[in-house]
Amino acid sequence: MSDNKNDKKEIRVWCDGCYDMVHFGHANSLRQAKALGDVLIVGVHTDEEISKHKGPPVFTQEERYKMVRAIKWVDQVVEGAPYVTTLETLDKYQCDFCVHGDDITVTADGIDTYHLVKEAGRYREVPRTAGVSTTDLVGRMLLLTREHFKRGDKEYSVALDHSSNLGTDSTARSPYTGCSQFLPTTQKIIQFSSGLSPKPTDKVVYVAGAFDLFHVGHLDFLEAANAQGDFLIVGLHTDLEVNRYKGSNYPIMNLHERVLSVLACKYVHEVVIGAPYSVTAELMDHFKVQVVCHGLTPISTDADGSDPYKVPKQRGCFKTLNSGNSMTTEDIVQRIIRHRLEFEVRNTRKEQKELSLVKSLEKNHIKQNGDCHVKNDSS
Repeated sequence: MSDNKNDKKEIRVWCDGCYDMVHFGHANSLRQAKALGDVLIVGVHTDEEISKHKGPPVFTQEERYKMVRAIKWVDQVVEGAPYVTTLETLDKYQCDFCVHGDDITVTADGIDTYHLVKEAGRYREVPRTAGVSTTDLVGRMLLLTREHFKRGDKEYSVALDHSSNLGTDSTARSPYTGCSQFLPTTQKIIQFSSGLSPKPTDKVVYVAGAFDLFHVGHLDFLEAANAQGDFLIVGLHTDLEVNRYKGSNYPIMNLHERVLSVLACKYVHEVVIGAPYSVTAELMDHFKVQVVCHGLTPISTDADGSDPYKVPKQRGCFKTLNSGNSMTTEDIVQRIIRHRLEFEVRNTRKEQKELSLVKSLEKNHIKQNGDCHVKNDSS
């Protein structure tokens, strides 16, 4: 009998979903799923399927396929995966089992989308990431809230005071659509981090920004920046700094959330949390930065009116990159605002279906317990 580890059967894991407005909650569930096996296959639903069962997605299917492919734990993406997960799908991609979060996903008819794989014993569950959902992010945009900002003595606290049919905290009516507290920990950052340091021969590239509501525009820019060297460092500005140069209620995602969203991207090696707005000589020397990149979006001056890229320009290592994608966070917010009523209806429908399924499960549980008592009494 061989002791060779290569003889061990490869465990293939299946996940599927809408992956609309991909955020660190999605990434965390995929990270947990990958940890249960060796290869992670992710099925992504079409716009048509999502619209039928859930309501209109914010991102197109092509955008969603691209976003999921860029998550560092994903090995393969299956486009147009069926909304109800079947054994045929698992078998087709040689997957041992399916993994999903401990929230409830239902079809337009209120049926659990995982009932077939659950009945066959080919289903595993991972904890849903507390503190974030697409529903919550949509609510922040439409309600123009600022409670998610981290400032002063509240920097490490979580305040989610608003709630509505969009929104979005533990007081929301549905236990799954509703959003509980997100508590950042060093452990969570470690789980998302690559843990790598640049080798002495690596060409280090630095970019900085808000990277708010991480989207395909960011993704294409980071892919282009990654191609400029061997080790990509992303500097993330604080919430108050982002609000200074973007105004309104930006950033939509707070610093802790943005850190995890960027770390989940396969093109990123390291993140500077709360990076200075101006790229300083100290920062460049400390990280041995050889190239500093910025996209085609306008560059705001620093608070004192100075050019934040003055030092890298003086050193002759500043590059303007054209990623070929002009999408901005503002574009996404405008998409949401244009379809506000549709999203409100979508979230209400989702909430109602989840609650009716919860009641049905509770009813069946009570009935089963009742049947057990009858059997025990008659024996």
